[in-house]
Amino acid sequence: MAPRSWTVKIDGLREVNDALGQLPKATGRNVMRRVAVKRLQPIADDMKALAPVHLSELRESITVTTKKPKSRRKVSEVEAYAGPGRQPQAHLQEFGTSRHGPQPFTRPAWDRGKHDLSPGLAADFWDEINKAAARLARKTARLAAKG
Repeated sequence: MAPRSWTVKIDGLREVNDALGQLPKATGRNVMRRVAVKRLQPIADDMKALAPVHLSELRESITVTTKKPKSRRKVSEVEAYAGPGRQPQAHLQEFGTSRHGPQPFTRPAWDRGKHDLSPGLAADFWDEINKAAARLARKTARLAAKG
């Protein structure tokens, strides 16, 4: 069976990228991390719901994290991950073993949630950019008031 692919077109991200470029580098990355976590959290929640109940450690390890960017990455590059932590039984449950069949929980969650990632993404970015800009303005005003 040939792998299926899908294409996503998101309008307004060029303007978002320009606005992120106006923020300090670390603030821009933090904005992107917050948006990524917000968007991936429903998929992680679905993974938890689908994970086998008798493996509570596996269920509790499912989370959304962001990886620190490697050196010399642009502001526009942030990686995010949704899935189980370092649980050795995760892939065994997902794909099965010779003793028990597969009990997939990550792939079904991804398949159900992947199309909900992009709608409204630009709006989420603008919300976070505006909040970050307001925080920077308050910080600047506080520092100016101190002299």
